[in-house]
Amino acid sequence: MQATLINLGWVIGAYLLGSLSFAVIISRAMGLNDPRTYGSKNPGATNVLRSGNKAAAVLTLLFDAVKGWVPVFFALRAELSDGWVAAVALAAFLGHLYPVFFRFVGGKGVATALGVLVGINPLFGLATLATWIIIAAFFRFSSLAALVASIFAPVTYLLWFGGDAIGLAVLIMSGLLVWRHRQNISNLMNGKEKRLGEKA
Repeated sequence: MQATLINLGWVIGAYLLGSLSFAVIISRAMGLNDPRTYGSKNPGATNVLRSGNKAAAVLTLLFDAVKGWVPVFFALRAELSDGWVAAVALAAFLGHLYPVFFRFVGGKGVATALGVLVGINPLFGLATLATWIIIAAFFRFSSLAALVASIFAPVTYLLWFGGDAIGLAVLIMSGLLVWRHRQNISNLMNGKEKRLGEKA
């Protein structure tokens, strides 16, 4: 019972950390407009970049990734079972999507998911990041890069590590990422999607 309560503490802590919306926090700290009020209205690094402030966008990307990496990395170091590590990973990701501190209105989760993947395995996370960078460099659409990387991640995990609870968590995150990008998919199909760095 005590071990279960401790593990639940890990999950709750991961969710609370994930609930820190750094797009909003950093924008406020730097005197910028709330990213939920312009562009895609998504509190994430890509939309913060549309403010024209690259430093704010980079900081948002970094901190959103770190909040996904930290709980997973330390859960693995604490030798939690695969099932609990998977729960911690999902909790951090869901915290970003539905942050308790920001009325459950969060971002799409790309950077946080990347942090989670790096926490699971650095090479796996970097391979997924490389996929995002290649697609983004060629097509200049952050959303398209995120969608391709979302499909790449669970397939790669299965090929590298086999099927387990953590792999299932990766698959669920990928599905949620695609679902959160449903408007972007429509915009891409209709030629209305904004390119990387395009100001709001």
